[in-house]
Amino acid sequence: MMSPARLSVGSLAVGLLVLLLKVLAWQMTGSVALFSDALESIVNLVTAGAAFAAIRVAARPADRSHPWGHQKAEYLAAVLEGALIVFAALLILREAAGVLLSGAERALEAPWFGLAINGAATAINLVWARILLRGGRAAGSAALVADGHHLMADVMTSFGVALGIVLAGLSGIWLLDPLLAIAVAINVLWSGWIVIRASLPGLMDAALPPEEQAAIRAEIAEVGGGAAQAHDLRTRSDGRVTFIDFHLIVPGDMRVDAAHAICDRIEARLRASRPNASVTIHVEPEHKAKDADAPGDVVLIDPAAPPGS
Repeated sequence: MMSPARLSVGSLAVGLLVLLLKVLAWQMTGSVALFSDALESIVNLVTAGAAFAAIRVAARPADRSHPWGHQKAEYLAAVLEGALIVFAALLILREAAGVLLSGAERALEAPWFGLAINGAATAINLVWARILLRGGRAAGSAALVADGHHLMADVMTSFGVALGIVLAGLSGIWLLDPLLAIAVAINVLWSGWIVIRASLPGLMDAALPPEEQAAIRAEIAEVGGGAAQAHDLRTRSDGRVTFIDFHLIVPGDMRVDAAHAICDRIEARLRASRPNASVTIHVEPEHKAKDADAPGDVVLIDPAAPPGS
């Protein structure tokens, strides 16, 4: 599996090749629908550049200015990508509306050859979109996953454009061309909204899904022997890094080194299934314990239980 950095470079190369092919198909046919497809490829290239820059920034280690790391750069790039997708859709709508309002209807030039070139570009996009989605999910890269979803939406758009031009060529109703471009724009708008919506939780520090939080609580209870309870669990994810922090209640007379050993055990267990996890544990004496039914995700631990492994 390629690294996020190499995938982002690959996206730039693929985006440039696909753009050149789609511009050629548009110039050969004069189709507004193919113009809209080429315009979306321009956005693909710009967003691939944004993803490349974001991944380089996100890979930087934490420093004094950014003690929690730079991972949010990928979410910012994904939101930018969504905004650019919406902008492309508005440009497509403007072009298609201009053709419709002019009332002019003309046959396309060399539609079948143009479609063949556009089809080759679509096939390249389909293969690369699947590579991006698989690699982005494996690496926890929000920017790459957003790029993959955008390319997959572009593939569906291209299939729709091709089908519409085939119908127009067979029926001779060339008005279908600008109408199809409008349909493409609506689909592009929807894909832009999906990309933006998927990135907002990361920017807003949303908690991990309930099932993941339940797994974390179970792991704390499993290896927390010697402590009494854990509470006030807080979680969030910044792409590749999962942040976990909570309070751990230990007997008031426990030695510091013994409490530290329990924390080490819990951290090791949590990181075993989340290699990039950042775990923060605040140790408190037993009088800070909460009632079992109190809010704050109380995790009960048997103090006499043997240490987990």
